[in-house]
Amino acid sequence: MPCDPEQQWLVAGPRRAEGNVGEGPFRLWEQHVWPPGPLERLRLPFPPPCSQAARSYGRRRGRSSLFPFEDGFLDDGHGDPSLTPGMSSPTRCQNGERMERYSRKVFVGGLPPDIDEDEITNSFRRYGHLVVDWPHKAESKSYFPPKGYAFLLFQEESSVQALIDACIEEDQKLYLCVSSPTIKDKPVQIRPWNLSDSDYVMDGSQPLDPRKTIFVGGVPRPLRAVELAMIMDRLYGGVCYAGIDTDPELKYPKGAGRVAFSNQQSYIAAISARFVQLQHNDIDKRVEVKPYVLDDQMCDECQGARCGGKFAPFFCANVTCLQYYCEYCWASIHSRAGREFHKPLVKEGGDRPRHVSFRWS
Repeated sequence: MPCDPEQQWLVAGPRRAEGNVGEGPFRLWEQHVWPPGPLERLRLPFPPPCSQAARSYGRRRGRSSLFPFEDGFLDDGHGDPSLTPGMSSPTRCQNGERMERYSRKVFVGGLPPDIDEDEITNSFRRYGHLVVDWPHKAESKSYFPPKGYAFLLFQEESSVQALIDACIEEDQKLYLCVSSPTIKDKPVQIRPWNLSDSDYVMDGSQPLDPRKTIFVGGVPRPLRAVELAMIMDRLYGGVCYAGIDTDPELKYPKGAGRVAFSNQQSYIAAISARFVQLQHNDIDKRVEVKPYVLDDQMCDECQGARCGGKFAPFFCANVTCLQYYCEYCWASIHSRAGREFHKPLVKEGGDRPRHVSFRWS
């Protein structure tokens, strides 16, 4: 088996965002609704692939209902904060209908260097209809994945489960043998995304405050919400929730996340750092940290009196401010000595906050 398959085919540098940023679990922040999740700890036998038994792992995850401003608190997400990746989980049902467990997008790494798109498709089409993709595929017009990895986009989620059932597990990673014109039965890594890993309630006794929430950009896609929560809690303390941003259609991680803190001290410590080194197992990456910017907040100075009741477009991330401002109040407050160099944050197209240059009139 490859010695370090997961790290070997990760793309260096910040991840390319897929789809509209901010469409994952945090799309529900604006709706004041939280995504549901199983409360019970799940441990079921993993189907034996290729006559070799494999283990199944489960993780307890907190369920949340309404946004805490309305119902006060989230259900307790404590229990077993296991960092063992979930390889399989039981079918979840709602109103008698089967619910999906996995993203329909699956990472496959360590492909033979001479395998092309058609050969990849033929290797996996036994599990269901699929499309093979890789970063910048349309621009490059290459028939071969340039970095030895690709993504399998299945039409049905059940195809992903069938693929997992056919895999062999070793060192808590899944492998399947794939052949190319020159290489026979090469083990490649199969990395599905379990939907239950997209969000994690670490402390359900605390209400979630968007104004104590950070945006984390460049999150490695293998990192799960529970791992992001543990890392941030170890660094700054006070973490009550972490979420991984996923695209709305395939529900696959986009390379960003959110972390909510229970206290202002931890929140300020996190945004003051600006960059954080995420270290967990094979992952070691520097990521960017910014305040999570809302687009439905009134100006904290005038409460809409000077801007016709419109929502404030600017947020000042400087620790001396940490407030939302309309254009009038921003110009007024930040013309004062010591504040003229503060940069406003605005909420970009989806969720990603960005700095803008404010032009004085």
